Amino acid sequence: MTLTKTAPTSTHTAHVDALLFREGMSRLPSGITLITTGGPAGLHGFTATAVCSVSDAPPTLLVCVNRNTSAHDHILSHQCLAVNVLAEGQEHLCSAFSSRKYTMAERFALARWKNGITGAPLLEGAVVSFECRVSRVIDTPTHSIVIATVEHVQWDETAESGLVWFQKSFALAKKISYSVSSVKP
Repeated sequence: MTLTKTAPTSTHTAHVDALLFREGMSRLPSGITLITTGGPAGLHGFTATAVCSVSDAPPTLLVCVNRNTSAHDHILSHQCLAVNVLAEGQEHLCSAFSSRKYTMAERFALARWKNGITGAPLLEGAVVSFECRVSRVIDTPTHSIVIATVEHVQWDETAESGLVWFQKSFALAKKISYSVSSVKP
């Protein structure tokens, strides 16, 4: 099924409706992460796909945090977070951390964690975990865009596949080995 929408002819900026936008974005493969924080208010976390690299000088990530997630205010209060990239076999964590039917204690009890240098929980067995300090927050109507400076990175050498969200389903990102010279345009 092909979904298209013709922009209206006017001097106003055209906007795509939310349903069409979400359907289009479901076709952008995204790594699945657990964003976690720890501090005086305890452990908090949620599932996110809106994470990206900003710079390597200094190492910086961008994380979009929905204002309605229960972890939002705790991340801003604790001023630290960890971005834990899920590995194959960790789908249950994605589901638990995105569901309001689990308490935070129940979510965290589903896996093994260690405290990072900032106090943010790092997921054992994650493909990679980035431990960060919040350096800037940009407010939008529905989300806070958190700019975070990376203070520590750890990864699991044995992880062979990362978990990806694509077309509203889990998929796996596997390493493909090829030389750049063998790729033809």
